[in-house]
Amino acid sequence: MISVFGSANMDLVAYVAQAPKPGETITGRAFRSIPGGKGANQAIAAARAGGRVAFLGAVGDDAFGPGLRAALAGAGVDTSGVRTVPGPSGVAHIVVQDGGDNSIIVVPGANGALTGPSAEDAETIGRSRALLLQLELPMEAVVDAACLAGAVTGAATGAEVILTPAPAVPLPAELLAAVGVIVPNEHEAAVLTGRDDPCDALEALLELVPEAVVTLGARGALYGSRDGVRLHEPAVPVRAVDTTAAGDTFAGALAVARTEGLGPERALRFASAAAALSVRREGASTSMPHRPDIDRLVRDRT
Repeated sequence: MISVFGSANMDLVAYVAQAPKPGETITGRAFRSIPGGKGANQAIAAARAGGRVAFLGAVGDDAFGPGLRAALAGAGVDTSGVRTVPGPSGVAHIVVQDGGDNSIIVVPGANGALTGPSAEDAETIGRSRALLLQLELPMEAVVDAACLAGAVTGAATGAEVILTPAPAVPLPAELLAAVGVIVPNEHEAAVLTGRDDPCDALEALLELVPEAVVTLGARGALYGSRDGVRLHEPAVPVRAVDTTAAGDTFAGALAVARTEGLGPERALRFASAAAALSVRREGASTSMPHRPDIDRLVRDRT
């Protein structure tokens, strides 16, 4: 099983030809409300990619809460660990430009109320083979969840911790000690390491954690491990419609591949295929591919 301890947001998405400049008002071509949040996105991506997934998080007692819970359940995610707290659910205001580039403002809402995993969360994490984490929850909650997984200094005695360090902030040593695989995009990798070149950033990340994947968008993804393996998986050529949650799709699919025992090269190819399929459609959770489509693209690429 894969556990995801993370955020659930309602994405309020505006589609425009070009994002507005400060002080500018423009007319968009479409608007959609789509369940999202990095945690919920990764849970849905992993479930659609064939994983057995439990989501651990919080929604508010507002109108968005039931919709977020229903979206997770509809994808086959176990929502017994989703709690409802007083106040608004998390929201994300997303502006998507023609061509797929986006900018995002996240308001944490109920996600900010999570100060750590509950006793029930701890039991679920203890039964899992992988724990997916992101940084849209309070840092102390993320650290506590990582430590519960039992992955210490890279020797996983429990669930393998896979961390997407987004939004990119300084990472506590206690968290890094529990992480098995870190999966930043190239911008996040540069922020974390101070190195703009993705290859240099990968090497710096490996000084912190046993394995690292740096996603490069249209240029694919880099993988490295402390045992000397270095890989570059080229991106699948696609016409991007909306890149929102491509990274979350990658992370969710990567977790599935690793829990199924795939080696680094095959796992990277599987995750890259899933991400490529996701950018062909609008939305976050609504764009995530199902296992047969991922497998088909992987076969076509080999």
